[in-house]
Amino acid sequence: MIASVIVDVASKQTNKAFDYLVPAPFIPTVKPGMRVIVPFGPRKVQGFVLAVKGDTDVDTSKLKAVEDLVDVKPALTGELLQLAEWLTNKTLCLQVIALKSMLPAAMRASYNKRISLAEGVNEQDLPEELKTFFHKNGSVMWDEVKKKSETLLGAVQKEIKSGRLFVEPVVKSNETKKKTNVVQRVLSTAEANEHAEALEKKAPKQSEVLRFMEEEPIAVARLLEKTNVSSGTVKSLVSKGFLTQFEVEEYRDPYEGRDFGVSKALPLMDQQKTALEAITPTVKEDRHETFLVHGITGSGKTEVYLQAIDYALKKGREAIVLVPEISLTPQMVHRFKERFGSEVAVLHSALSKGEKYDEWRKIRDKEVTVAVGARSAIFAPFENLGMIIIDEEHESSYKQEEAPRYHARDVAIERGKTYGCPVILGSATPSMESFARAKKGVYNLITMDRRVNDVKLPHVDIVDMRDELKSGNRSMFSVKLLDAMKDRLEKQEQIVLFLNRRGYSTFVLCRDCGYVAECPHCDISLTYHRSNQTCQCHYCGYQVTKPNRCPECESDHIRFFGSGTQKVEEELKKVLPEAKVIRMDVDTTRRKGSHEKLLTAFEKGGGDILLGTQMIAKGLDFPNITLVGVLTADTMLHIPDFRASEKTFQLLTQVSGRAGRHKKPGEVVVQSYTPEHFSIQLVKEHDYLSFFNREMYFRKQGEYPPYFFVTLINVSATELTKVVSVTGKIADYLRSSLSETTIIHGPATSAIPRIKDRYRYQCMIKYKNEPRIIHVLQEILKTYQAEMSRTDLAINIDTNPYMLM
Repeated sequence: MIASVIVDVASKQTNKAFDYLVPAPFIPTVKPGMRVIVPFGPRKVQGFVLAVKGDTDVDTSKLKAVEDLVDVKPALTGELLQLAEWLTNKTLCLQVIALKSMLPAAMRASYNKRISLAEGVNEQDLPEELKTFFHKNGSVMWDEVKKKSETLLGAVQKEIKSGRLFVEPVVKSNETKKKTNVVQRVLSTAEANEHAEALEKKAPKQSEVLRFMEEEPIAVARLLEKTNVSSGTVKSLVSKGFLTQFEVEEYRDPYEGRDFGVSKALPLMDQQKTALEAITPTVKEDRHETFLVHGITGSGKTEVYLQAIDYALKKGREAIVLVPEISLTPQMVHRFKERFGSEVAVLHSALSKGEKYDEWRKIRDKEVTVAVGARSAIFAPFENLGMIIIDEEHESSYKQEEAPRYHARDVAIERGKTYGCPVILGSATPSMESFARAKKGVYNLITMDRRVNDVKLPHVDIVDMRDELKSGNRSMFSVKLLDAMKDRLEKQEQIVLFLNRRGYSTFVLCRDCGYVAECPHCDISLTYHRSNQTCQCHYCGYQVTKPNRCPECESDHIRFFGSGTQKVEEELKKVLPEAKVIRMDVDTTRRKGSHEKLLTAFEKGGGDILLGTQMIAKGLDFPNITLVGVLTADTMLHIPDFRASEKTFQLLTQVSGRAGRHKKPGEVVVQSYTPEHFSIQLVKEHDYLSFFNREMYFRKQGEYPPYFFVTLINVSATELTKVVSVTGKIADYLRSSLSETTIIHGPATSAIPRIKDRYRYQCMIKYKNEPRIIHVLQEILKTYQAEMSRTDLAINIDTNPYMLM
């Protein structure tokens, strides 16, 4: 038997399957999707089995054999293997990188395997040569058996097949399975009561434990907590033979100790009903359709998702729900856990490696039917998908910025086609590409333009900060916003303040000579962080103590310009000393669970003002928020990105939607230095359609998506001349190889010309129909492959770029 294996060596030369002989002991076990250890050159590497076949074109006498198995069950399903191939071609990455991206981080470590006796099996039931291995504790590590004699592995495989032994993978890093000590009563109830009575005077604590114990096993820690006894008491009862103690495997539960209520389906409004009625027939008929639910903030999209999933689950299918931010996940998880209970697995980056691995195993082992998570949850190993939902589909966090550079929406649609199931994209402000597709009929458009219970959208005021300056107000808060905040504090209502910048100030400037503190490794100014008195680079992590005098002219007229969240918090304490402020940004949410803690504290009234960056702009649904303040609406408007207007409109609409979602009316104050810009003016009217039409006009003029496809080629190295030369050659090759209708921009310096001491140049390709594009791009990578492996030259190709910086 031959296994086609793709090896874990990230190089163009190894980006193909290699054939290996499967040794006789492994023949019953090896299946596509498993990870194996194989010899590759002088070393042993991990690889993925893509296929198992009877013969090969290669001379079998020259084939090496598979050394070992990493998995007992395939880590990837047949569908995910096909998807990895599609991903490789779509994003021009190496196949092994596509395969690894589908697994939780813990599984990228090395594994061992434990062989254990099946339930009810005694070591005496095993062949003579295996008995000694299971004498001590009923299990043995695979490596131990192998060390003794490789021929024994055949006997082990035979016993696994017969069901007398079972194998489980053990991660060789810290990601082992979690074990818990439990105790169980050996005595009958009558015997336990009898012994408890006898122990009453001499050992009252032991007597209490015996009376407390039921027939079911209980975790030792829980028993000690409930009975308030010491571990010595439990040990004494075990030594007397009244209790038995053993270890059980337990899933790490990221929501341990959390009590989720039970929620029932809510009555639907007319628009919600129409949306649900459009989606459910596709599940019933196993038909793939892509729906775009254009629902304003607060229109009840989540309830539609929940009832649509419920319908799919009742048909025996499974569902994936993607949410864009970790901070959004807690509220989403609550809604799903309350509705579907233990059927929900959660996958996002705030979990520990072990928790993520256990949640992933629940999906693979078919113990759950719903996966809720961020971008990578799109690869959840379900085998009977009935629905994929992408909430806030316009979010740029659905695009992965390193290889494989996929967009979760494209992967969802590809999986939807395979399983014949609907893909639902939901947003109050859909991406231009998605809405254009819906207008053309490629996606089915569902419109929900009324809030639940007909709650009114908040009133939006736009304040021109230039007028504030003219009238002598140098504060970062306009008079209107400050008055509105004071009013809400008096009424004991809550406020959300949004600023898309962390840190204290955006740059440090000398007023005498104009010196700006810059990063020595990147062409970008340093950001001042007041909490630790440092100036930091947000690109490479470089930091330096803040200067008190100008390093250039020795002047002490050093000032901090711009304002970050730390500075706003400080200002708030000055102007509203009575207000309790909760700040949410990257700096305050580094620790695990901190997002949820801060949001829970705010929900329970622990703060009057929630101040934060992008992470608070969407998904929050708190009844007492009646005022939203946007401190600088223009932050994203002036960056060199064709999506700048779109991102500004989306962000302002999302953050505005946090106000007045329940009975109390909401108000939004947007502060801007360019209030006349259409992306800011149209937020006032909550008018997405007008925004779409205006922006589409500019996209057409600029030859950008959705009218054109865009591919970006980034070239970087530590030597500037090399970067310029290579980018020039690539641009010339593109012009000679692609059709005349295709537009090539470049070579040009990137918006940030240097990051981490590497110079950066780029070429942009715009095309409507270019059949040769993938072939030409692959040729570029092939041409420079040797140079990239030999020198520090890097060429990255993004076929659907979201980051143009």
